[in-house]
Amino acid sequence: MNYFELFDFPTSYHVDTATLAERYRELQRAVHPDKFASDTEQQKLLSVQRAAQINDGFQTLKDPIRRAEHMLALQGIDLSHETTTLKDTGFLMQQMEWREALEDISHADDPDEMIQDLYDSFDQYRAGINRQLVDLLASNQESDGLLAADQVRKLKFMAKLQDELARAEDALLD
Repeated sequence: MNYFELFDFPTSYHVDTATLAERYRELQRAVHPDKFASDTEQQKLLSVQRAAQINDGFQTLKDPIRRAEHMLALQGIDLSHETTTLKDTGFLMQQMEWREALEDISHADDPDEMIQDLYDSFDQYRAGINRQLVDLLASNQESDGLLAADQVRKLKFMAKLQDELARAEDALLD
């Protein structure tokens, strides 16, 4: 299913999340199971299935990583169950630096500053990836799709690091 079509959006990495939320509410009102309470069991089931599709579409389009994965899937590149590793040595080195910094937080003189520096570093790196993804995902070239897939892999890794950083920050507050 093409969620961009479902929500009547152009297929683009940039999505207006306010408009997305508005369309989500409209679609949900149109297929809400309560509207079909007096219909056949088949109609009720279809309503529930359609509501589930709308929920899944909303969750996919509002999240940049899932949105990019969906765009790639529409191009025939499925990242959902893969185990491909990145070969970008620059990113691998950056990843090692981030991991070391994460491990050093608990021993730092000013852990709050270190945490903020990591958040800033993640944001800056992610912004660069997002700028590249806009063009790569808009292209119909297979080679650009494969490059976009690598950028999405980086974003997925960074999301895991961001979660680890949030846990480290929470641990300091306890």
